[in-house]
Amino acid sequence: MTTYPALHMMIDGQQISGGGRRTHAVVNPATGEVIGELPLAEAADLDRALEAAQAGFRVWRKSTPQQRAAVLQGAARLLMERQEDMARVVTMEEGKVLAEARLEVAVVANLFNFYAGETFRLYGRALVRPEGMRSTVVHEPVGPVAAFAPWNFPVSNCGRKLGAAIAAGCSVILKAAEETPASALGVLQCLLDAGLPANVAQAVFGVPDEVSRHLLASPIIRKLSFTGSTVVGKHLVKLASEDMKRTTMELGGHGPVLIFADADIERALDAMAAAKFRNAGQVCISPTRFIVEEAAFPAFRDGFAQRAAAIRVGPGLDANSQMGPMANPRRPEAMDRLIGDAKARGAKLHTGGERPVGDQIGNAGYFYAPSVLSEIPLDAAIMNEEPFGPVVLINPFADEEAMFAEANRLPYGLAAYAWTQDAKRQQRIGREIESGMIGINTAMVAGPDSPFGGMKWSGHGSEDGPEGVMACLVTKAVHEG
Repeated sequence: MTTYPALHMMIDGQQISGGGRRTHAVVNPATGEVIGELPLAEAADLDRALEAAQAGFRVWRKSTPQQRAAVLQGAARLLMERQEDMARVVTMEEGKVLAEARLEVAVVANLFNFYAGETFRLYGRALVRPEGMRSTVVHEPVGPVAAFAPWNFPVSNCGRKLGAAIAAGCSVILKAAEETPASALGVLQCLLDAGLPANVAQAVFGVPDEVSRHLLASPIIRKLSFTGSTVVGKHLVKLASEDMKRTTMELGGHGPVLIFADADIERALDAMAAAKFRNAGQVCISPTRFIVEEAAFPAFRDGFAQRAAAIRVGPGLDANSQMGPMANPRRPEAMDRLIGDAKARGAKLHTGGERPVGDQIGNAGYFYAPSVLSEIPLDAAIMNEEPFGPVVLINPFADEEAMFAEANRLPYGLAAYAWTQDAKRQQRIGREIESGMIGINTAMVAGPDSPFGGMKWSGHGSEDGPEGVMACLVTKAVHEG
């Protein structure tokens, strides 16, 4: 059994802890028990991280593709060698079931290997000019990156932030979530052990507003990469705009799922139930609003309720558990509030809507039962506010036009899904749905070679794919006479 590691910050290759610093209690969400004390950065720590990042950028921007690829490939190998221990740490501090945690580590290994290849493909171009002139377009690393990662995917969110910057030749200061620090430190340690210079990547923790204001006020930082809520993202963009810093923002979503009557309903139910209750619904691309053609509505509603009621909820380290706890006490409270409001407005609750209790759960953890609501009024809070939990919203609609309108009604546009066997309709879905990622007859909308990002209030820019590395580069045109 993996024991929870001692916690620290990592600045210029040194583990920083103690010294009378404030601390944050890290809690196991399955038990409510404190498992670690995390040191929080003071202003002097952040200044030291900035100085290290500045020095690291001067070195790393001159690194060769071979050097960057070797670090990323070496880190990928170490991630897989340490997969089991890292996965157990993820489950201990975030709650997701162990199988999902193992997969998360493997996803980052795949991404690092892909980014290693991208280091050789950061091409520029030569423009056609009259004899005696030469014009070239080149891409250069933007500079030190401030990267803020949330708790729901504590390995993969951090891997995206670190991998893209390092592949591009940037240095990075990572501020991961205080709820899940050991996972972030595990990813960074793999990079350092693979040969990344110590001053190229730092990991700090602290009071989020203090850290973000301090880092973004510094002219050393030239790019902000943030994954989190729309509210916080808007605030950080305003801070970054004061110094015209580049931004990549992956913000909230409220994933619509269009279910047409001609779809393979059983296949859609199996895929969407698995996707919905992954990580207890705490997924930015989670399918949430099910927009169902009237003829398919009864069968789809009843099939989803049956699948939700059959899910075994329990501690993530228990091999029998299919869904773990929510990550912190705020999430069950939010579920109670949102589901209660929907019921008060006339929505029908088919299963869940409560905090389960059982021999393997007890009363201490942050568990919530998989829940299914139907016929929810559109003015209910849950139809407009990202629930970020294990709750399914199912409403009937008359036709394709009404379904498209509901899918695009909200200002979010991160991930959307649709199920139909009509080939022409599939093309219309791709054109009409306002979303950065669309899955048609599949729950898969992400991959190491595919851009991950949204539109509207769900943010701008992309992670993953070639686009993830390009987001850490600036374009320069050089004209010679």
